[in-house]
Amino acid sequence: MKKQIRQSGRRGAIALCLSLAMVGAACGSDGETESEPAATEAAAEEPAEEPAEEPAEEPAEEPAEEPAEEPETDEIVAAFDANGDGTVTIGVAAAGPRDDNGYYQSLVNFAEEYSAANGFAPPIVSDNIGPAEAAQSLSDLAQQGVDILMVGASEIAEPLPDLTEQFPDIFWYCNCGAGFQELPGLAQATDWGAAVHYSGGVAMGAVMQEQGSTSSVFLGCCDINFEVEAYQATLYGLQSVDPSFTMEYVGTGDFEFDFDNSANATAALTNAKANGATLAYAYLGGALDPVGQLALDEEMAVFAAGPADACERDIAWTGAIVFDGGVYASQALTLIIDGELSEGSTYQFPTEAGLNGALLCDPSAEASAAVDEAFGLLASFDETLYADLGAISGAAYGG
Repeated sequence: MKKQIRQSGRRGAIALCLSLAMVGAACGSDGETESEPAATEAAAEEPAEEPAEEPAEEPAEEPAEEPAEEPETDEIVAAFDANGDGTVTIGVAAAGPRDDNGYYQSLVNFAEEYSAANGFAPPIVSDNIGPAEAAQSLSDLAQQGVDILMVGASEIAEPLPDLTEQFPDIFWYCNCGAGFQELPGLAQATDWGAAVHYSGGVAMGAVMQEQGSTSSVFLGCCDINFEVEAYQATLYGLQSVDPSFTMEYVGTGDFEFDFDNSANATAALTNAKANGATLAYAYLGGALDPVGQLALDEEMAVFAAGPADACERDIAWTGAIVFDGGVYASQALTLIIDGELSEGSTYQFPTEAGLNGALLCDPSAEASAAVDEAFGLLASFDETLYADLGAISGAAYGG
């Protein structure tokens, strides 16, 4: 049944219904070797072409087509309904807490909003899944009547080769990050973590330049490969603004993938502040908000990791480095429905403003210009920049 999604002539209707759901959700890693920028370039070229074509075509075509296509929402159910129960149920598997106010909550919020907008059954969410119990937890989720199963991250993806074969009727999707194997029964989407974090580092450098300070801190978990890539690329962007700027990496997890340790993270922030840091990047999950609030109490600049809506939240974030699970999922489902992402393939999101990378909440004109320039260099495939970021990714993943 799910194969029809990629073959159906009704993709326009389905994409329209999805785009309506995305309006609510979106207002919510990664190169592995030096050859990765080539993949990034290929992905980034598509958005450069589409804006040139769509404005000329869409205004003339969409008003005439929308009224006829909107009633076909039921066809989404017909296409995705793997078990024939008359609805579509999305399963979400999260390695962290579903209410972390970060990456995983964004993914869960998207599933809830998308399901409600299309009249689907409420999603089924399994969170706080550790690597050791991933096989059992994902299997349990797959047996609860889900039609689409979204796996949040690579740390719980190891069982997927077996599970995609065991449950072939489910449409499996994963943002598994760099280097995860392609599987016949799995659609993957990823970003280039080095490029995303380079742009964020430039934003942080612009803020520190205005502060008149030189010291910052990166609060992470435990020196995992994608963290190493994120840290080194953020530092690279920071020092592209001023080579004298420093950023200390501090691991706050008690075990691998422990991004939720608020006690350790807030203690590390207090220590960094005492040592002269004026800016913090909270590369965290469940510990994100406690660190954000404490940084503000200490009158430090602070950046969130992940959420696209950071500037609209109760905590007055200075900015964010955006890699939003909900935004990525909504984009991926559009690609799946349009036939551009299928099981057995991987799509790499470009790094571009409004999708991912640097976000400043109340920037000066100078800071905005610095961030715009960073995105411009990425869009132009600057040879030196791509070589340097490729080297960062390669070193992080051992390539």
